[in-house]
Amino acid sequence: MGSGMPATSTSTSPVPSEDSADMSVSQLREKHQLELENLTFTTQPFKTLKLFTLATTDYVKKSILYILTRGGWPLLLCTLVLASGILLVTFFDGPHEKHVQEFLQYFHFGLWWLALGIASSIGLGSGLHTFVLYLGPHIALFTIKAMHCGRVDLKYAPYDTIQLNRGPSWLEKDCSEYGPPVFTSSDGVMVPLSSILPHVQLEAVLWGIGTALGELPPYFISRAGKSSIN
Repeated sequence: MGSGMPATSTSTSPVPSEDSADMSVSQLREKHQLELENLTFTTQPFKTLKLFTLATTDYVKKSILYILTRGGWPLLLCTLVLASGILLVTFFDGPHEKHVQEFLQYFHFGLWWLALGIASSIGLGSGLHTFVLYLGPHIALFTIKAMHCGRVDLKYAPYDTIQLNRGPSWLEKDCSEYGPPVFTSSDGVMVPLSSILPHVQLEAVLWGIGTALGELPPYFISRAGKSSIN
């Protein structure tokens, strides 16, 4: 008679190795990087706008909290009082109405050229270049008009430029309305570049500032993507 020990079978579950875990993480990072490269306004417009809105909202919230934690309550109150004063001055008639209209003209002028610069820089995946569409033709048209009339005092105000729903007043005027040429020489009318530049540099500077501001949203989106990877 033989006595035998019952055979016991042990089953061991496979334990994932560190190499396979590192490989899965690497694959996820490559997939995420590929999604970031393909994230443009033309291919995924809704997702791009959603991420841009989230990144901008998060940055604004953090900025406001930082200001408030650093003793920014007086600044916030001053801002509210100033905004209330602007609203009262804007919606009530009086002797100040002329100055308010002048301020609004300058505000629209600055906002227009800043927005063009932002649109040119951020592009939203469309390759929109507003220098070729707006700023370049504006400078060229003013230079041609100044050379034709022999003078540079064509604008009635600095904001007399190409804007969204109107053109400059000097574009359709005849040179005789401005008077005789100021810049003359033996070769005819010669307007120096140094005299033309001050009349177009303000819109050029505003457009340049807009291009710098337009670089911020892609930076925030890239930083948010990098943070999510890490």
